[in-house]
Amino acid sequence: MKSTRRAFMKLVLLVMVLTSISCEQKPSYTAVDNGVELVLPNQQAVRVTFVEDDIVKVEASADAEFDAGESLIDAYKVEKVDFSVSESVQGVELKSAALTVLIDATSGQISYKDADGNAIISEDKRSFSPITVEGKSGFTMRQSFDSPDDEAIYGLGQHQANEINYKGKNEELFQYNTKVSIPFIVSTANYGLLWDNYSLTRFGDERPYSNLDQFTLYDKAGNPGGLTATYYDDKNSDHVFIEQVESTIDYENLETVEKFPEGFPFANAKIVWEGQLAADESGTFRFLCYYAGYTKVWVNGDLKFDQWRTAWNPSVAKFNVDMNAGEKYDVKLEWIPDGGVSYIGLKALSPRTEKQQNQVTFNSEMGQDIRYYFMAGNSIDDVISGYRTVTGKAQVMPKWAMGFWQSRERYKTQDELLDVLDEFRERHIPIDNIVVDWSYWPKDAWGSHDFDLDRFPDTEGMIDKIHEQNARVMISVWPKFYYTTDHYKAFDEKGWMYTQAVEDSVRDWIYPGYIGSFYDAYSQGARDLFWDQIKTKLYDKGFDAWWMDASEPDILSNASMDYRKELSTPTALGPSTEYFNAYALMNAKGIYEGQRSEDNDTRVFILTRSGFAGIQKYGAATWSGDIGTRWEDMRAQVSAGINFAMSGLPYWTQDIGGFCVEKRYENAVEGSEDMKEWRELNARWFQFGAFVPLFRVHGQFPYREVFNLAPENHPMYKSQVYYNKLRYQLMPYIYSLAGWTYTKDYTIMRGLAMDFASDKNVFNIGDQYMFGPSLMACPVTAYGARSRSVYLPKSAGWYDVNTGKYLAGGQTIEADAPYERMPMFAKAGSILLHGPEIEYTDEKPADPITIMVFAGADASFDLYEDEGTNYDYEKGQYATIPIDWDDTARKLTIGDSKGSFDGMLESRTFRVIVVDKDHPNTIDNLSNYKEVSYDGSSQVVDL
Repeated sequence: MKSTRRAFMKLVLLVMVLTSISCEQKPSYTAVDNGVELVLPNQQAVRVTFVEDDIVKVEASADAEFDAGESLIDAYKVEKVDFSVSESVQGVELKSAALTVLIDATSGQISYKDADGNAIISEDKRSFSPITVEGKSGFTMRQSFDSPDDEAIYGLGQHQANEINYKGKNEELFQYNTKVSIPFIVSTANYGLLWDNYSLTRFGDERPYSNLDQFTLYDKAGNPGGLTATYYDDKNSDHVFIEQVESTIDYENLETVEKFPEGFPFANAKIVWEGQLAADESGTFRFLCYYAGYTKVWVNGDLKFDQWRTAWNPSVAKFNVDMNAGEKYDVKLEWIPDGGVSYIGLKALSPRTEKQQNQVTFNSEMGQDIRYYFMAGNSIDDVISGYRTVTGKAQVMPKWAMGFWQSRERYKTQDELLDVLDEFRERHIPIDNIVVDWSYWPKDAWGSHDFDLDRFPDTEGMIDKIHEQNARVMISVWPKFYYTTDHYKAFDEKGWMYTQAVEDSVRDWIYPGYIGSFYDAYSQGARDLFWDQIKTKLYDKGFDAWWMDASEPDILSNASMDYRKELSTPTALGPSTEYFNAYALMNAKGIYEGQRSEDNDTRVFILTRSGFAGIQKYGAATWSGDIGTRWEDMRAQVSAGINFAMSGLPYWTQDIGGFCVEKRYENAVEGSEDMKEWRELNARWFQFGAFVPLFRVHGQFPYREVFNLAPENHPMYKSQVYYNKLRYQLMPYIYSLAGWTYTKDYTIMRGLAMDFASDKNVFNIGDQYMFGPSLMACPVTAYGARSRSVYLPKSAGWYDVNTGKYLAGGQTIEADAPYERMPMFAKAGSILLHGPEIEYTDEKPADPITIMVFAGADASFDLYEDEGTNYDYEKGQYATIPIDWDDTARKLTIGDSKGSFDGMLESRTFRVIVVDKDHPNTIDNLSNYKEVSYDGSSQVVDL
C-alpha cells in the first residue's frame, strides 16, 4: 500500500513538473532584417543580425534603446542571409549555413557553434556603467567571452612589448607614437572578434595598472613605507643629489614629472630605486614599466629587462612575478634619463583567477552600445576575409610602392634629395621612391603647406627631375597648423580646429616654440577642407604619395591621457573620450576620398603613423613610428608587424635601422666597436626589412643611405645591395601577394599559426613568419650572432634558401646566419617567382619569369598582374596565371591565362627550376632551367 501511494505521489509530482514546464513562457523576440531583437528581464536588449552566414553583428543596449549612430568602421552592403529561428525556454536560436547562434533569454549571453554543432566561444559577463562627458551621456562597457584554453590569439594592432600570442595577456588599446591599436583579434580556433568602439579600451584585464603602493614597501634598510630613491647628479660617480623614500614610481607624463625633486640635473644623472615589496595575496603579478633612457629592473636579483629609449619617446616593457602573500621580494630599478627631463614608471596588476585571465575581454571607456562582430571560418585567412567583408577591402597598392623607399630625417634641401637619388641611379642600386620629410615649410608656418624657397626654390622642377629618373616622391603632411597660418584660420572660422592647445598656449619643440593645433578629422567639412588645401599646395605640384605623420593625433607628446583628451575635443561626433582612437582612420578617409574625386585613375598611397580598423580600404599603410635603434627594438618589430598584419591590415612597414638613435651610434667613429655594431645592426635590420610588405629605410642621423653607412667593400654594403636586388627580382612573387590582398583578402606577412595551425609549437613564435605562402623569414636580432635557433614547422619539409639544403619539418635547428645573410627557408611544396633584374618596378615587363618549384608536396601559385598604377583592377581588368605542381608526377602545369588589362604581355617566357633533396639550389641561382614559351594557353611541363 505504501509503495502504491509513493508511486501515485511520484506521478502527481511528475504531472506538476510537466505542467509547470508547459506553462513557462518562451522568450519574446522581434524579427529584424537578417536577425532578431530581444528585450531582457533587466530591460537591457540584444540585437543579433547576420552579415553573412559566417559573420554576425551583435549589439547590446543598456536601456533597450539601440544606438542609431553610424559605425565608423563598417563598410559592407546589407544583403539577405538565409537563416532559421527557433525558440525554447532557454532562449532564441538562429541558424545559418555556417553558424548556430544561441541567445540566452534571461541573461542575453550569446554562444556560437559551427555548422556541425561544435562550440566555438560563448559570452560571459556583460556590463554597463553610466558615464557623462561634456554633457553627453554614454556607458563604460565590458564584454567577456569564454574561449578555448588551447587557442592562441593574435591581432590588436601594433605594440612594442615583444608579445606575439595574446591569450592570457593584457593590452591597453590607445594610439601613441609607435603604438597602433586595432580592436580585432583572430584565434587559432578559427574565429575573430571585431570590437566596434573608438574609446580607450583594455583587452584582457579591465583594470588599469596600479602604482606600487598596492604592495607593502620597504626601503633598502628594511624600514616599511616605501623604496629608497637615490638621485645621483653624475651617473659616473657616487655623488648623491638627494636620497628619499618613495611609495610610487610614477613619472610617466608632463604632469607627473613635476614631482621629481626640484633642481635635479637630468642631463648626466642616475636614479636608483631599491628595497623590498610584499603582497597581501599570492599569485602572478603583472608588471609594466614605462621607460625612456637606460632602464634596468631586477626582482630578487633576476634582471627582468635592460633597455633604452630616447628621452622624448618612451616605450613599455612587461614582466611577470609569481609572489607568495607576505613574502618580501627584493626590487631594484636603475634609470639613466639620457639627457633632459625624461619619463619612468613602474606599475602592476594584482592576480586574477586563471579563468578570468584566459577569457577574451574588451572593456571600453565610453560608447552608446556594445557593438561587435563575430566571424568564423575554416582558417585564420577566412576570418580575416570576414573582417575585410565588414570593414572594406584592401586596395592593391601601386606597383612602385612595393619597391624600395629611401628616406631620411630629413633632406633639408631639394639638392640633398636629388643628389641622393642621383647616387642610387649612378650606383645602379634599385629604388622607386624618395621622401620629403617634415619641415620643408618656412620655420614659422607649419600647416601652410608652403615651401621654404631658400631650401626648396623649385619644387615642381624637383618633382619633374625625380619622375625623369623613374622614381616617385612622397611628402610628409601633418594635420597640424600654427595658429598664425591662413589654413588654421580657415578651419577655425568654421569651428573645425581643436583650439585647447592654442588657448593653453602649448608650444611645440621648434625653437623658440610655436603655438598651433590639429584639425577635427571627424568633421566631413573639415576633411574636405584639408584635402582642398593639400590639393592646391601639394597635389597639383605632382607629389605621388602622402605621409600622414602624428595621426594619433599627437597634439602634445607625453601629455597625460586626460590632457590628451582635452586637447582633441570636442569632435564633430562627440567628446574625444568617446572618439579617442579613430582619428587616423578619418584623416585617411578624407585624403583618399579627396584624391579619388580628383583623379580616379591613379591609386592613392597613404603612409600613416597611426591606424584603426578599416583603414586598409583608404589606400593606407602604417609604419611602426619613431622606434629606437637598439637590437631589442628591432626584435619587437617582428612580433609587432606580425600582429598588425593579423589585425586585418595587410600593408605594414618600419624605419629600417630604427628612428631615434642612441648617442653612441651618433658619435661612432671609423674603427670603433660602436661603428662596427651600428653597421651590423643596419645590415640585419635591412635583411628583415626586405621581407615585410613595404620596404623602407628611414631614421635620424647618421644618414641611412647604404653608401653613407659603409664603403662598397664592406659586408654591410654588400648585404644591403644583395637584398635590395633580390627584392626586385622577386617582384612577380611580391606583386602577386599585393594583388591577392584584394582578390583573396590575403595577408602578406603571416604569423606561423596562419599556415601551420595544427602545429601548436608555432603558437608562441614571434621572431619567424611567412612572407607569402613560400618563404619563412627568420631575422637575426642579436649583435655578433652568426647562427640562430629556428623552428621548422611540421610540413613536407623545408629548404634553406641560402644553401639549398633540405630539412625535415617539426624540428628546431641552429641555423647558420653569416653576416651578409638572414636565415630563410622555402616550404617544400611551394613556388617562388623571379623576374629579371631591374632598378625600378616598371623598368620592363616581368619577362622572362623563373618559376622555382620547391618539391616535396603539391604546390600552386597564381601569378597576378595588372597595369600597376590605376584602379582598373576594381573593374576586373587584371590577369592571373595559375601555376600548379604535381609532386608525384613531377609535372608543372602553367594554366590558361585569365583576364586582361592594358599593356598585358600576349606571350612570354617561363623558366622552370625544380629544387629537391637531390637537386639543391639557392634562392639566387637561376641557372639550369627548362625554358617554356607561353602564349596564354595551358601547358604541362614534364620535369
